[in-house]
Formats: sequence, structure tokens, C-alpha cells
Amino acid sequence: MSNDMSYTTEEIAKLLKISKLTVYDLIKKGELPSYRVGKQMRVDAADLEAYKQRTRTVPVLVQSIQTHSPAPAQPSVSDTANRPIVITGHDISLDILAKHMEKAIPSIRPLRSFVGSLDSLISMYRGEADIVSTHLLDGDTGEYNLPYIRRLLVGSSYVVVNLLSRHAGLYVQPGNPFDLKQWSDLSRPGLRFVNREKGSGARVLLDEQIRLHGIRPEQLAGYDNIQTNHLGVATKVASGDADVGVGIEKAASIVGQVDFIPLIQERYDLVLLKTTWSQTWIPTLLQILQSDTFKKELQSIPGFDLSRTGEILFET
Repeated sequence: MSNDMSYTTEEIAKLLKISKLTVYDLIKKGELPSYRVGKQMRVDAADLEAYKQRTRTVPVLVQSIQTHSPAPAQPSVSDTANRPIVITGHDISLDILAKHMEKAIPSIRPLRSFVGSLDSLISMYRGEADIVSTHLLDGDTGEYNLPYIRRLLVGSSYVVVNLLSRHAGLYVQPGNPFDLKQWSDLSRPGLRFVNREKGSGARVLLDEQIRLHGIRPEQLAGYDNIQTNHLGVATKVASGDADVGVGIEKAASIVGQVDFIPLIQERYDLVLLKTTWSQTWIPTLLQILQSDTFKKELQSIPGFDLSRTGEILFET
């Protein structure tokens, strides 16, 4: 096995003949050192081999005793030093939050996972994430996030807390040459569209709006033209490769050469999975969210509404 090689979590699961969830658990416990490349978490071959050697040295008798012994006590704070916390989502506010958490909670090590809202909730259900961000509109009720969270996290214990609110709408070329003002305008013939990937909040927003307005996906030329973040969508419109796309206001201000038509105020929430371990740091996380220091840092970013930041919206 070459020490220059590295493996994804899926590859490790196949090599060790265990589930992907077990691999994530080993990473969380610090038994498998890992790092992130893009959207993938990877483990070096040398670290995998070291883990295998450690497990081989455990006597069979000890393993048998452990199997039939009562469950061990929860680890102490010293045992969980630098234990990874997986935070999912794309927004820059999550990077700022991770920085504050790392400073305020020395026993944890935040890891960022750049996946969309729906995939984030699914990863939490599978036990692969500790904090997920979500902005999913339920078109029938007009409610953000809670309808999806209740359906996907059945049987889980969690807290839903607001991170921020922000405008979502349409990216259009400068001067809005097609005079797009509302969701129903997307049905106009000749528009070239650029879309987000399945599972992202922007994709769910679009799909709900065209459903409510009686527009079929095949009516949108470019519905299958996919970008994986807001900046990618805004850039495609700014470059003239598309006429319209759905996203948030902040990306338009970053990209430039693109106008933004606000159509909805979306609520961007955090879901915190409640476990014996997480409840040792959730109170500190809530203090961070509610602190003036954190809010002042977010206030420097245009397009954020922080009026409900840190407010607990739902708790099981």
C-alpha cells in the first residue's frame, strides 16, 4: 500500500467491509485521521494502515470481554479533545461560526462539509453530521425548513435555531432585458436558464415555485444546466451564458455585472443533533449565535437579516 494514496469514506467502507456510517463514526472519534478535499472527506493510506495495525493488536479475549460488558461510560472532556464536529452547508456565515466555535470550545474541531440543504438533513439522519444548515421552502404551507426536518429526522432528538434570513430571487443580466419581475415570468419562451443541483435549497425553491405557478421543468431551457453553488449560477448569468437563475442576493454583489430581483425572504436555520456528547457544547454554541460579537461580524456582510439570529424555533 503506497503512503501517497488516500481513500474516500466509501472506499474505506468497502476495504474494511463496514458501513459508511461506521467510517464516519471512526473519523468523529479521532481513530481515523481525515481531511477534506472539495466535498470529499479523505483518509491517507498510512493512517488507514496504522488503524488496522492498532485493531490487530487488541487481544481476542479483551474484545470478547468488551462485547459482553456493560456499555462504557461517556468519554470525559479530556477524552474528546479536538473531536470533530461536522457542519454542513455553503454559506460564509458557517465559516464564521466554525471559527467562533473553535475558539470558544477547545474540545471540538469543526469540519465543514459543502453539501446542499436536503442532503444535509439526510446526512444528519444517517449520523454523518452534527450541525446542518437548511433553507428549504414548503410551497404548500409557505413554511421554511420545519416541514422537511420533521419528515426526515423522525425519531431523532434535535434543536432548530435560526442563523439568519436573506433575500432569494432571480439573477438577471444588467438592466433586466427580459423585464423579469415574478416567478411566473420564468415561463416566457426564449429564456436560457441555469439551475442548481438536486437537494440544494435554491433548487427546492425553484421547483416549488414553478409547481405552484403551473410551469413544467421541460418549459425551462437550461433546467438541466447545473451549477453547484450560488456564485456559479450568478457567474453564468453575468457572463451571458444564461439569462436567468435562482440564488441569493449576496452572490450577485460578489460576482458583479449581474442584477438581482428579490422575490422571497428565506429563513436559513441550523439543526443541532442532540446527543449526550453534543449537549455538552450546544449551550455554548447558542451563546455564540446570540452574542453581539458574532452578530457584528455577520452585519459586515450585506444581505443578511439577523433579527432572529440565535432564536430557538423548535426542539424535540
